[in-house]
Parts: sequence; C-alpha cells; structure tokens
Amino acid sequence: MTPSNGSMMLILSSPSGAGKTTLTKKIQQKYPNFKISVSHTTRKPRSNEIEQIDYFFISHKEFEEKISNNEFYEYAKIFDNFYGTSRNSVNELLKKNDSILFDIDWQGTQQLSKFKELKLIKIFLLPPDKKELKNRLVQRNQDNIAIISKRLKAYDNDIHHWSDYDHVIINDNLEHCFSQIEKIILSEKNSTS
Repeated sequence: MTPSNGSMMLILSSPSGAGKTTLTKKIQQKYPNFKISVSHTTRKPRSNEIEQIDYFFISHKEFEEKISNNEFYEYAKIFDNFYGTSRNSVNELLKKNDSILFDIDWQGTQQLSKFKELKLIKIFLLPPDKKELKNRLVQRNQDNIAIISKRLKAYDNDIHHWSDYDHVIINDNLEHCFSQIEKIILSEKNSTS
C-alpha cells in the first residue's frame, strides 16, 4: 500500500538520547495529520509511558509469534528487547490518508527501505557530541548507569549509519532542529503537490 493524497512517511532515527521521541511528539502536535506509528516492544513500560500511545507492550513469546506470522514491516533487537512496526497499523493509517511518523533506529530504517512502495523520507538526528549525549542520558533519569553505558557504546556503531538517510541534522538546540525538520516537511509537501 502506498501513501496517497499528499500523505508522507517520515522516519526519525537517532542514537538513544538524541531527541527523536521529543521531536516526533512536537511534529505531531503541530501537524495533526501526522500519526505516530506506535511500535510493539518487549521492553517494560517506563513510569510515564502509556499502552497503545507510546508502545504496544507485549511478551517475548507474543513478539516471536508476530515475527513467525510476518506481521512486522521491520523489527530489531535493541538492548535485550525487541521493537517492531506492525504492517497492519501502518496500512490502516495509509487507508485514512494520514501521514506517518516512524520513531525507529537504523536497523528498522534499513528494513523499511526494502519496501519500495513505501515512499520514505529519512532523517537522522545526531547529538552535538558523545559528551553531550551522556549528559542528556543522565539528565533524563530513565536508565541506570549500566544501561547508559550500553547506550553510549551503541552510539559509536549507530553514527556509522548516517549515510542510509536523506537528511542528517545535528540536534544542538531543540527549536532549531525542529525548524530544520519543518523545512524538510514543507519542501516535500511542495514537491508532491
């Protein structure tokens, strides 16, 4: 199923802690025609997360069954947990002519990119540097030290995948970064209308 009627499929990826979830929510607030593709995950919910809004939280067994049934456009194992994009939920959004926002990592982007019928706009967000990333991970106070160091280790691998994307933006300032994403959205809208 392909997007029609000027709808867009926008991917935001970044190393953990570089701001993609915050920016995804900002885009959806300003552009209500963008719907966030809610991923399935085997991760336990954080205290501020809501079932079916942030994620569909399921067991490892349920996730593996969905993999066997080919129910995901993409999935990846990240820090001992699975994350995946349901074909069904994406196709439902496309039927309604909604634009879709994907908050996924580089592994998911590579898998989604194989579906040539999906017209994807891929944006890779980077923090200014690794030291700033560490500060952000510590300040958001969501993970223990062991997980923070896993995320920092993964950063070195994550940044090598920037060339898979159409646009790379350094998130040194949230508002500035958001306005750069808006320019991309508007330019894409103009090119399809």
